[in-house]
Amino acid sequence: LKPFEARVDGFALPLHRRVKLMGSSNLATGTPVLFINGSSSVSLFGRTTAERLRRQFDRAGVSSVVTPVGHDGPVIVVRADAVLDQPLISVLVNTPGLMLMGEDNAALAACVQANDVAAVCELLASGKAGLGLDARKPADLDVKFWKALRKRETPYAFTVNETSKAATEWRMFMGTYKGATDLITKHLWPVPAFHATRWLAPRGVTPNMVTMVAAILTVLSFWLFWRGDFAAGLVAAWAMTFLDTVDGKLARVTLTSSKWGDAFDHGIDLVHPPFWYVAWALGLGASGLALSPATFWWVITAILGGYVVQRVMEGIAIAWLGLEIHIWREVDTLFRQVTARRNPNLILLTLSVLIGQPDWGLIAVAAWTVICLILHGLQLAQAASARRQGPLTSWMTVG
Repeated sequence: LKPFEARVDGFALPLHRRVKLMGSSNLATGTPVLFINGSSSVSLFGRTTAERLRRQFDRAGVSSVVTPVGHDGPVIVVRADAVLDQPLISVLVNTPGLMLMGEDNAALAACVQANDVAAVCELLASGKAGLGLDARKPADLDVKFWKALRKRETPYAFTVNETSKAATEWRMFMGTYKGATDLITKHLWPVPAFHATRWLAPRGVTPNMVTMVAAILTVLSFWLFWRGDFAAGLVAAWAMTFLDTVDGKLARVTLTSSKWGDAFDHGIDLVHPPFWYVAWALGLGASGLALSPATFWWVITAILGGYVVQRVMEGIAIAWLGLEIHIWREVDTLFRQVTARRNPNLILLTLSVLIGQPDWGLIAVAAWTVICLILHGLQLAQAASARRQGPLTSWMTVG
């Protein structure tokens, strides 16, 4: 990386004057701008590091400039080969005088006043801290993911080159996962979803395209279940759940998420499971394994009623207790892996088809839903009782 050089009337004028900063109080006020120092040819998920940085800061309302000469407000200077996790962007924007250090203790970025840019660029090029800036690594900033992604993890910040590109993309990809989710999403899908995302991203495939294919598979699964073609329906259903992972990860790593895409994806997730269970119940009749009328209605009532009530309980926890119930205690996060939601229920249905008893699978889903409903009720009661002693705190915020 070459230090920044001011250009006046077409001539490069190296700036070597170093100004001792006296903390954030001497920084000019106003809207900051982004200046990317140096260059990097490394591309991550189809975007160069500089393109990623511009898009990240643009989302925070910070525009990029080719040169900071003439700007009289704060300037955020970032190395062109830096890879910053999104939560760190707002920290840089809102913390004048901060120098962000990478995990290897190399200086990556700083928020300074305009007349100190040249000196800071020299420091960033050498990877050293200085100028009286408050040098901190992400772990020192107390920036956590537990609210946004329901996980206990410090945001990443490091440099990347061609040698470390693959490892960097894996780190970025895994950084998009929520900490509280089901066991299939958490343990089975990451590796294949990573390779799928890495293949799709540079080819211009958008998350909404993936979501649309997932929506088609959702309808196909419903139709196949209704016909009693359970094995084929499960293939389509599992493919849908896989793409449901891919579209979200693709949106995050390519920085292309949108309100419409988020609503489209979550809308499908929220609505389709009850239709699958009803179709499965109707398909049992088409396959000669029809449930008795009494069994049919208690199974459907248990599954659909339990699904709705559990969702209501989760909403109550957020609205009344100020905390998502799945991230309160570590045991709650573990229980989220197997609770009666789509993917764990699909495991039960898949096992039942493998042994030739798809009717047992639906009954098992109904029974597991009732059990989970009771356990969620106990969770909520315990949380409400604990709330009387003070605000609830997620176990992910500790340590």
